[in-house]
Amino acid sequence: MLGSSSRLLPSSRPAVLVQSRTYAISLRPPVVYPNKTGPRRYGERKTYLYNQYTRLLQSSFDRPLLLFQHSDFSANRLIQLRADIAEAVAKHAKSTAAAAPSLSAPGPAPVSSPGPEDVPTFTVLRTSLFGVALREMNQFDDAMRAEIAKTVNGSLAVLSFPQLNPPQLKAVLRVLARSIPPRQPKTQAQIDEEKKAAEAAFVPGRRPKRQRPTPIPDLKLLGALIEGRLFKAEGVQSVAELPTLDGLRAQIVGLLSAPAMQLSMVLNEASGAKLARTLEGFKKSLEPQEQAGDAPPS
Repeated sequence: MLGSSSRLLPSSRPAVLVQSRTYAISLRPPVVYPNKTGPRRYGERKTYLYNQYTRLLQSSFDRPLLLFQHSDFSANRLIQLRADIAEAVAKHAKSTAAAAPSLSAPGPAPVSSPGPEDVPTFTVLRTSLFGVALREMNQFDDAMRAEIAKTVNGSLAVLSFPQLNPPQLKAVLRVLARSIPPRQPKTQAQIDEEKKAAEAAFVPGRRPKRQRPTPIPDLKLLGALIEGRLFKAEGVQSVAELPTLDGLRAQIVGLLSAPAMQLSMVLNEASGAKLARTLEGFKKSLEPQEQAGDAPPS
């Protein structure tokens, strides 16, 4: 029989392994058991979520979908996050309208607040059901589905934009980075301080008081589905630096019309008497070249 001196001290207690729950997407087909006949039937809630995730994946060809890994979010913090996104969209729309005044009036055009259909939607997903919808998504090939499954790691959330607008995307990403800064890892000094506090609060024979730490929300950009293609986090930042579609069209029109505009300027300057002087100067510039070409070789 063991005596009282053989009790384990706090410093010699075995470490308890705390396993955190992990989420992953499996693209394997469902297992068919021999004792069960017929396809598996989901409840109303799972069926609704499956259809919702399928519509999200199908809309990625027209509407950008940003994939995020989230943790330690409360309901109030999610509400605040959605409010920050809506405020960022409203400020971007106001600044864009102020920078582009109307041609029909000397002042800027009146700014209308964006409606619910113009604000990106932040949706928290169930990773397992999202994997089922992804597995049965026929618009994506096997390599594309495998790449998405490899990208998603952890609790999944999707930010769906109504349309591809790179400046708006950049504004929303900037607000998200400011609202939820990246979580900083604990330093060794902080770890030692927490360990000393736990040892000081330990009383032999009394159960230690359980203290729940204050959750610090974390949001990490994994990638995005844009026009049916998967972009990693670095690619999303590159897309956000692009101009709008109207701006790209204006640049293309400018490049195509630049040679014609230069030719028109030359012809306008060389009209009438200027044309004769221009041709005479061109003739004089060619005479030394002709004389040098007719000179006999030495």
